[in-house]
Amino acid sequence: MFTKILIANRGEIACRVAATARRLGVRTVAVYSDADASAKHVAACDEAVHIGGSAPRDSYLQWERIIDAARATGAQAIHPGYGFLSENDAFANACASAGIAFIGPPASAILAMGLKAESKQLMEKAGVPLVPGYHEADQDPAMLQHEANRIGYPVLIKASAGGGGKGMRAVDKAEDFADALASCQREARNSFGSDAVLIEKYVQRPRHIEIQVFGDTHGNCVYLFERDCSVQRRHQKVLEEAPAPGMTPEFRQQMGAAAVAAAKAVNYVGAGTVEFIVEQLDGSDTAGPPQGGTAPSGGSAPRAAGSVGVPNFYFMEMNTRLQVEHPVTEAITGLDLVEWQLRVASGEPLPLKQEELRIHGHAIEARICAETPDNNFLPATGTLEVYRKPSCTAFERGVVRVDDGVREGDTISPFYDSMVAKLIVHGATRQEALSRLDAALAETRIVGLSTNVQFLRHVVNSPSFAQANLDTALIPREAAVLFHQDKVGVALAVASAVAQTLVAERAQEVADPFSRRDGWRPHGLTVRGFDFEYLGETLQAQLTYLHDGALQLAVGGTSGVLRFEALPTQGGARMDLQFQGQRQTVQTWQQGETVHIFCALGATQIIEIDALAHAGVAAADGGRLTAPMPGKVLSFAVKAGDVITKGQALAVMEAMKMEHTIAAPADGTVAELLYAPGDQVSEGAELLRITTA
Repeated sequence: MFTKILIANRGEIACRVAATARRLGVRTVAVYSDADASAKHVAACDEAVHIGGSAPRDSYLQWERIIDAARATGAQAIHPGYGFLSENDAFANACASAGIAFIGPPASAILAMGLKAESKQLMEKAGVPLVPGYHEADQDPAMLQHEANRIGYPVLIKASAGGGGKGMRAVDKAEDFADALASCQREARNSFGSDAVLIEKYVQRPRHIEIQVFGDTHGNCVYLFERDCSVQRRHQKVLEEAPAPGMTPEFRQQMGAAAVAAAKAVNYVGAGTVEFIVEQLDGSDTAGPPQGGTAPSGGSAPRAAGSVGVPNFYFMEMNTRLQVEHPVTEAITGLDLVEWQLRVASGEPLPLKQEELRIHGHAIEARICAETPDNNFLPATGTLEVYRKPSCTAFERGVVRVDDGVREGDTISPFYDSMVAKLIVHGATRQEALSRLDAALAETRIVGLSTNVQFLRHVVNSPSFAQANLDTALIPREAAVLFHQDKVGVALAVASAVAQTLVAERAQEVADPFSRRDGWRPHGLTVRGFDFEYLGETLQAQLTYLHDGALQLAVGGTSGVLRFEALPTQGGARMDLQFQGQRQTVQTWQQGETVHIFCALGATQIIEIDALAHAGVAAADGGRLTAPMPGKVLSFAVKAGDVITKGQALAVMEAMKMEHTIAAPADGTVAELLYAPGDQVSEGAELLRITTA
């Protein structure tokens, strides 16, 4: 076993590796950029080395600096995490040349599986089923269009050197192919340095099921069962679970054998994932196999997909690294896959044989991201003013886990991925895991930037996910119950904001009776007005102080008695609140005029308007188009003088490693472009001016 390793990554994976290494008595070295000087992963390691600027190309992608840092600190091995250099064969070769162990597969395996087209050809020779497509070297746009027409629409364009949903476009008809190809190639070139693509048949209602494989230097290779990653947005995973609902023992064995065959075809060593596109499963077991069930051996060769009792499944790609979703596999097997990585990289054989592996219960992982789902998942940046993780007190020990690389007060910047944390739950059955995940999400408190926490709750409680009716189109199919949902409601939001104000006022009271703010008058009743903005609509509420000490709150044409009791809390205000037949434990935090509200029903924000502060403020200028987030301008689709219509694509920006199209807010004429392609802009920067009719 190594005595010191360097972690060539950041965020939650760096923290995860550091924790396992510490348990094994292995010292760790962190590397960090300017933006990460005070990051959690830096504090988690024994040593830290600065390697450059905030942008990945100036730091985490500078493998020469990383190897220099390993040499300088005496690290014997480098763990690449995932992303950045984890699947870079040149980096793996450079580590070997420097006499430093690369905690991952050999460079030859990374190279063989790194290019999607070549890997498909290799898998075809190994007898692994492939989806119909074009994987050849000729990248002439006319040839690619011809092949797409031959395959038949819909087709999927995928960056050959890509991953993580970048450089990928689905095309429904021939006339849209050329524009989609150009966009896909541009994004692939920016993300991976290559614009080569492949074309595949887009399978209708596919499941995305992947197999965790592990190989060692002694010729052993096993599969650690499957994960269902079908719930995706923009081809990126949102929720992952293990085992896959509906999976039969026969199908698991055949997919596992195919994955092992794929790994052995490239002499794979370490942790890897073989991803498959799968037709709908017919199995009725959505709770996974019985606890303690024996896993089938993966020693036999894969049988043809589509055999009796087994759906069609097609090789999609192999990720030659540890996956973001590996904790669900750890939860159902009871294993530490990072420990396996360290042991295998140090020359030890795999700790277990295939027949010794077992599945225990069901696990689900939710990716908590800084983004706005109701605005096409637009990435968000900002400070984690409040970051409170769910407690495990309501559950038995070990069934709720949070993997993160941030702390309260940290900044989510535009330089890196938008993921804030991973929330993992485990239960004896899928239904138990679902209940625990919803409860844990309900306990999560984030204030300071927009996140997808409530969207994740909507997905978990949607009919399709709850009933395991899974495919990669689940999110658009369930759009009606996933987006623009108001679970809290205006009445409870207003009552919470008013109660929070009263709790704060009472906390400032002193013994002097003339300082009390209970609304008492010798004659008549005190009526107090509040102005709010909720979900874009302004409204007024009236609070009446009754003589018996009760409070009457009127909002939206209805009224009721408002009762609340302040509860102990370590931040914000926490109350037992009753209003209009509802009783909820509500927690609030106020930032300026915005009140952030959390309760079992969900979370929301309401603006408590200070009329004096807004006196004289004019309406916003409607002839401006501003950047919705910090990023880089990639292109403009218009020029000064062009007549535009509402919704028309005007510009393309890049932020958090993804492209985002900026559309016209109204009809008009472009008056002036204020930036050029390649310029970096801040959030709210005016991109162009529009003259409206």
